[in-house]
Amino acid sequence: KLCEGILNILEKDTKTSCQVACLEALRILSRDKKVLVPVTTKRNMQILMRLAKLDTVGDPLEKVSEFPVIVEALKCLCNIIFNSAVAQKLSLELNLAAMLCNLLQKCKDQQFVDDIKCFDLRLLFLLSLLHTDIRSQLRQELQGVQVLTQALESSLSVRWTEEYKVAEDRDRPPLSLQETDCAIEALKALFNVTLDSWNVHSKNESHQFRYMAAILRHCLLTTGPTEDKTEELH
Repeated sequence: KLCEGILNILEKDTKTSCQVACLEALRILSRDKKVLVPVTTKRNMQILMRLAKLDTVGDPLEKVSEFPVIVEALKCLCNIIFNSAVAQKLSLELNLAAMLCNLLQKCKDQQFVDDIKCFDLRLLFLLSLLHTDIRSQLRQELQGVQVLTQALESSLSVRWTEEYKVAEDRDRPPLSLQETDCAIEALKALFNVTLDSWNVHSKNESHQFRYMAAILRHCLLTTGPTEDKTEELH
């Protein structure tokens, strides 16, 4: 009943501070699988997707004041999808992966969106891990390899000297914590999406995998903010 009450408040137009507080409470409650059973419905998923700006295909991310709401809504979706098989099935029905890829594209060349990008990537990782149909959809329909590779490239601030050669700067400072976390989530999602890619048939696929290999090499030469984070990245 508490979760349902929170979602009823979130369905209305309330202040940003109220939305963040409600989402934080829901995020904590959503760690309990028993609590999720009555609230994992299509309507409730759509409420969270709207708050995460996943239903606005063409609208750019402009209001920085809304970013905390987007992040908390994505965190809630991560918990719900991880803990609920019903939510995993609804994700395919609601075309959640396509919406996440669209949001990821909106994060390109944007400031203050590292947290949004990180939890978007984490949600793509969970979907590609827990639902084989979504993994196939990402690979075949949504150009998931390209989208995720670009996200990784952006997190690592890659600069190119040749088509498949990344510029190496030995004096470059370590990645920030946010950059490292985004890169790690992108790598995890890429692993799932490319898991069954033993045979590369097309010229475009060949280019994409060579491009990715150059970025992965660069990743191995990159350090994170701490020794533990560098080890996790590698």
